[in-house]
Amino acid sequence: MDIEFLKTSILEFVQNHRAYAPFVLGLMTFAESLAFISLLLPTMTILVAVGFILAAAEIPFWVAWSGAVCGAFLGNWLSYAIGQRLKETAYDVWPLSRHPKLVERGESFFQRFGPWAVFLGRFFGPIRAVIALIAGIFLMPQILFQAANLASASVWAFVILAPGAGLAHYLLW
Repeated sequence: MDIEFLKTSILEFVQNHRAYAPFVLGLMTFAESLAFISLLLPTMTILVAVGFILAAAEIPFWVAWSGAVCGAFLGNWLSYAIGQRLKETAYDVWPLSRHPKLVERGESFFQRFGPWAVFLGRFFGPIRAVIALIAGIFLMPQILFQAANLASASVWAFVILAPGAGLAHYLLW
């Protein structure tokens, strides 16, 4: 298969459907931030490449970023709510039940960093899958959780999309 044809096809597809870019990014970051699901989907690597594709398709960075922030924020919020509701029984739900060491590391991380764990945890792969859930289980105050959640979602979305977008501008223009 010709790589140039593949590149052109992907760019044309994204350009023709640019209105859906924030929504699709939101779904991807929602899945990446949602406890249980993020253990199954390897979207982080894809998200870094998406920044490049969006810039190459001339989709405004801040439009894509806003979709990514919304999805990441909502995914963590739902994980937090599940933790509040289910408490420790959430640890028995598959696929989390297959990763007891991850739960131990997440609890230790949360106890060590407190509210900062929600912010910092988003940047550490496996911890990202459980930290919001653990914050809910440990009954972290809602306002504190949401402040850390929004701040981390905003910075994280920038960090994953900006390198690709910047590289695209450097390489394509």
